[in-house]
Amino acid sequence: TGGGRRDQRLTPDETMADDRSSKRPRTTSGASEESACGDESETHALRSENARLREQLLRSDAENERLRGQLQYFEGRHEALPVVTIKPTVDISRLDTGLVTHIVSFLGTSLELRNLALTCRAFRWQQPATGQDLSLVEEVARRVVCSGRNDVEGARITLSPYVRGTTTWLSVLRESEDPLKFDVLLGSYIEHANERKTSVRTWGASTAVASSYVMESGIHYVEFQITEGNPLVGIVRPMPNLDLGRPIVNVNFFFSSLCDDFLAARTVEWGNGNVHACEYQACIGRLCWTDWNDEEGGIIGESSTHFVGMLLNLDEGTLAVYKNNRRLGVM
Repeated sequence: TGGGRRDQRLTPDETMADDRSSKRPRTTSGASEESACGDESETHALRSENARLREQLLRSDAENERLRGQLQYFEGRHEALPVVTIKPTVDISRLDTGLVTHIVSFLGTSLELRNLALTCRAFRWQQPATGQDLSLVEEVARRVVCSGRNDVEGARITLSPYVRGTTTWLSVLRESEDPLKFDVLLGSYIEHANERKTSVRTWGASTAVASSYVMESGIHYVEFQITEGNPLVGIVRPMPNLDLGRPIVNVNFFFSSLCDDFLAARTVEWGNGNVHACEYQACIGRLCWTDWNDEEGGIIGESSTHFVGMLLNLDEGTLAVYKNNRRLGVM
């Protein structure tokens, strides 16, 4: 009523709001200080890492600048980088020439000596000169030829003479290893098929003679390869002084028109024998002989069109013909 005291009351909603405000949590000052210290430590670590990386980058730039300066220096002078040369363990050029020659002499064959010369050239090794001013290979080849290592018993072989600047001792040695060559061609329709004169081709009645290979005694065997045609192979008396005296198109040791010329070239080496030429006709298998007078003869054996082997036995006075190691006939 008027003039009296009025009580003030809160509504339920206002009461609940007040309770919530009285129970709200409050942040302490200790937690805030701990978070600030953590941030400062991480920042310091990052700054230290950046400083380290910056220092490393500066060192790399300095090294690159130094290398760039060296490169420009060498490019400007056009000089190659220094190369270290390792000396060989053994310097064979200091060995005695006679000792080296003796060791190399065990090679012996022309092919082996040729390979040695090529090897020395490839390694740029100067071969020592001998007393005759010959290279190592030439001196060994000369010794082998002069020793007669490749001589054939019972045969007299004439080799090409050594001529300085024209013929080498190595080529003479090669010739001594395979001495049977057709060095004389008779007739107009014949020529050599290779430089070594071991093969011929003909398109007429012409003859090739291995005059530098003279068989005097003992047993001798040779094999001929027939590639085409109808060749006649055989043996004949040595005639170093043969002079036909006129151009002759066709030559055969069994032509009666040439018998007088052949007999005129007779030497004391012929002896008293009456068989001066023997031949084998491969296509029909006929073996025949002649004394260049009125007497001649022959036998029929077996034909051969590929390889013909001939065995001359001067001790027994026989000539046999073979095909594939099988004897076809003998006279």
